[in-house]
Amino acid sequence: MPKLIRDELIRAAWFTIMICLYAAAVSQIALAQVSQPHYRVDPFWPKELPRNWIVGQIGGMTVDSNDHIWVLQRPGSDTPDEIGADPSSPRKAMCCVPAPPVLEFDKEGNLLNSWGGPGNGYDWPDVEHGIFVDRAGNVWIGGNGPTSRQVLKFTNDGKFIKQIGHPSKGPANSADTTLLGRPAGLEIDEGAHELYISDGYLNKRVIVFDSDTLAFKRMWGGYGNAPNDADPGPYKGRGNAPINQQFRSPVHCAHISKDGLVYVCDRSNDRVQVFTKQGKFLKEFFVRPETLEPGTVCDIAFSHDAGQEYLLVADDTNNVIWTLRRSDGTLLGMMGHDGRNAGQFHAIHQ
Repeated sequence: MPKLIRDELIRAAWFTIMICLYAAAVSQIALAQVSQPHYRVDPFWPKELPRNWIVGQIGGMTVDSNDHIWVLQRPGSDTPDEIGADPSSPRKAMCCVPAPPVLEFDKEGNLLNSWGGPGNGYDWPDVEHGIFVDRAGNVWIGGNGPTSRQVLKFTNDGKFIKQIGHPSKGPANSADTTLLGRPAGLEIDEGAHELYISDGYLNKRVIVFDSDTLAFKRMWGGYGNAPNDADPGPYKGRGNAPINQQFRSPVHCAHISKDGLVYVCDRSNDRVQVFTKQGKFLKEFFVRPETLEPGTVCDIAFSHDAGQEYLLVADDTNNVIWTLRRSDGTLLGMMGHDGRNAGQFHAIHQ
């Protein structure tokens, strides 16, 4: 066969292969776009609060077994111009006064209950962070302020039950099982009666307690290693430094899927790490790993289909919510944008 004809045939064959690969890729993208969940903002949720209340920064949200939405907000984050009607304000303005930290809403956005704040017999956190409502209706609350080293358990109308840890100005100590380290998130494994705490902004671990007795059960660090509080230095982006073998502060969430896997938000390392309930490392997904601190993996939610096929990942730096395929971490899409309009986010958190 003449060389010219042979070269033309080779080029044609490669062109055909590339077209087939491109078509397959486009088909996969189209399939992902069709099958992934889609959401639309409701600009009228929740309804206006009573008593001239205003909400500050959101330190956590959760949904209970009755589909009630619980919001943990931070009255201490209100600015002077926002609370000009507060008795302590010199403004004597018409609006507003701080709402209580804990707010319970129904699906329509009606406020059902509110409570929280400092009281006798317990140590309310100096900065609220993380809330979970268990099947019995108990409300668990954490905090990430400078001295927040505790988690609190209340009834759903705000009566104090128990507490793990206490306020402290001490250094990080992930070996201490009696004191937390500015815990970020909470979740209950109802069947096992276990409380999982992502701990946190100071410590670098997931720690598990008995949710009835509050006795310590186990803990682990990144890749299932023993926790290590050594400072790894600033995150430089994946590929620009060795992969960190520990969690980087903050360990921002720990959520349990229906099939019994624990998904951990290693926020500043831009990754989700997946474990068994005993802390055995299984796999990890990186989410836009070129993003520098504060990081891309702030919180995780599972899609509501039977198999929880998708992960929704809140990105604190880029202010979007990513959709990932849960089985392998493939990025399928995103929603939102940095901003203050309906459907936009700024410092998206929990």
